[in-house]
Amino acid sequence: MIARLGPASPACATSDARAEREERPPITNAPSTNEPRINDRIRARDVRLVDAEGRQLGIKPLPEALSIAQAQDLDLVEVAPLANPPVCRIMDYGKFKFDAAQKAKESRRKANNVGIKEMKYRPKIGQGDFDTKTRQVLRFLQEGHKVKVTVMFRGREVYHSDLGKKILDRIAEQIDGIGRIESEARLDGRNMVMVIAPDKRAKQSAADRVHADDEGTASAAPSVAAEPVPAEVAAADGSSTTVASAPVVVENESAVEALAEPPAGETEE
Repeated sequence: MIARLGPASPACATSDARAEREERPPITNAPSTNEPRINDRIRARDVRLVDAEGRQLGIKPLPEALSIAQAQDLDLVEVAPLANPPVCRIMDYGKFKFDAAQKAKESRRKANNVGIKEMKYRPKIGQGDFDTKTRQVLRFLQEGHKVKVTVMFRGREVYHSDLGKKILDRIAEQIDGIGRIESEARLDGRNMVMVIAPDKRAKQSAADRVHADDEGTASAAPSVAAEPVPAEVAAADGSSTTVASAPVVVENESAVEALAEPPAGETEE
């Protein structure tokens, strides 16, 4: 008697699928193509060789270029793989990667991350608190940030919005030359809001004026001191004595020339 085989049970199908997945080879990530080929990874037959000082050594066979790099205890790096033949340079690749990472880190650190800061005032704020908060606003602007200035009203103070407008006008006077009003004062619910942005043009013009003043001071000519002029003084016995007079400071040459000319109507004897 022949037994008929029915369809496989779901449990068997699940186990078979699990076993098939386990037999598959693991998927590995593709190697990164951002890094250049170095040393034995270079596949070109001939390369245009550049030494560590940047001098062109011409087209060399790859084994000869590798031997030159190994003789100097350096690496052969393929810097232009699309050239014909590829350009390879002799360098310390480990030091090159370290310097590149340090430069990237420094550039990220110096990146100007511009954000929006907020400073809150009250309509009845005291002069000391106002000066402290305004100095902080100026510091934010000098760092390149935008500042959202908010005047908060409580209770019936919202019906006296002119008090908040006076506060914002005082702030606008304090930031003149450093910031500019990007969004005028407006009433937003129980708050009055104004947005201030750094004024790069005003900052640049101020720097230009300081530079021009420094150049004008340096180019100013100093006063010229004339040599001492000996003068003859008559003594009581009729003899003459030569006395050196004090040096004369010449400040206006035209005035000296006018004094040197004889008066009108007189001629030299």
